[in-house]
Amino acid sequence: MSRLQKLFTLCAVVGAVACAHAAPYIPASGAQVIETLPRRGDPVQQELRRLRAQLNARPDDMALATTLAKRYIALGRSETDPRYLGYAEAALAPWWKMAAPPPAVRLLRATLLQSTHQFPAALADLQGVLAAEPQNAQAWLTLATVQTVQGDYAGATRSCAHLSSLANELITVTCVAQVGAVTGRALQSEQLLALTLERSGKTAPELQVWVLTLLAEMAQRRDAAELAETRFQRALALDPRDSYLLGAYCDFLLEQKRPSRVEALLADQTRIDALLLRRALALQQQGKGAALAADVAELGARFDAAMLRGDTVHQREQARFELLRRDTARALTLARKNWAIQKEPADMRIYLDAALQARDRDAAQPVLDWIAKNKTEDAGAARLVRQLGEAA
Repeated sequence: MSRLQKLFTLCAVVGAVACAHAAPYIPASGAQVIETLPRRGDPVQQELRRLRAQLNARPDDMALATTLAKRYIALGRSETDPRYLGYAEAALAPWWKMAAPPPAVRLLRATLLQSTHQFPAALADLQGVLAAEPQNAQAWLTLATVQTVQGDYAGATRSCAHLSSLANELITVTCVAQVGAVTGRALQSEQLLALTLERSGKTAPELQVWVLTLLAEMAQRRDAAELAETRFQRALALDPRDSYLLGAYCDFLLEQKRPSRVEALLADQTRIDALLLRRALALQQQGKGAALAADVAELGARFDAAMLRGDTVHQREQARFELLRRDTARALTLARKNWAIQKEPADMRIYLDAALQARDRDAAQPVLDWIAKNKTEDAGAARLVRQLGEAA
């Protein structure tokens, strides 16, 4: 997600909405746990049931529908469970197919559309919201996020500028820094964001986690490993189960050749495909063949099921998986398709890595051109570029 798997309050890309039926999965035995359902006594689930019951009685109550949809979207992000995003869409059903629904619904529709990489439709909705409500900070932030993911940095910068009078300083600087970090102003953007965070005073924990994660990734991209570690640890202390944070930290640990830490960290997190993939990569680094084979088989089944239901959101992760099992041609195809849709640093690295392992430098030319054009600074990508040159 790509990572697009990010904090909802910063309008980041989350997982897929639709869940079409794939081939049935038959457990090996009656003792095998297929899914752990939320406890009925869980206060969050009790609140959701209460809101659902109210909406069932008043399905045209837009305020109630949008409240429930927001709860589902937030829960879908925190649990990395796409079903909740499907529930959010269902809550908005009376307005979902309207060409121009009310702005509150249209903004949520854009959020859900971007989660399945339906970017043109999401952009159309966001422009519609802003035409009606030009002071809508959430819409500007969501628009900036989509533009950044797609590599429209000029557009994202303009959208971030609108936030200066609409949102607090930390959110505005975070928006701007994400663009600067990939357009030749990496260190300056990192320093500005770090300073803004430290002087921001009391900040919502979820916002702190997101900013600290971004700062850790920025440090990682310039090989400041000790600083990256410190920032990852600060974020984990605030939320040790944030799935995007865990994935980013595990990527850092894998890069630092610390696979045993990854394996321990993800012992109870393998329900999430992206985290199971990172555990498999850790097992590969340690040469644990039997355990790796089991994870590869499970991941293969999950990605096959995703393809059957038409889910193309996780092509970046699937490309990494194909490299894991040495299908370099397939990995390169997936990385190329993913690059056509989104252009985050991780998308750049997987494309370069796939081209390197496929011994096809020419295939990497679009990314090489992109790096040159945008003055992208990324130590990991730079190493891959050098290796591509040496291989050629």
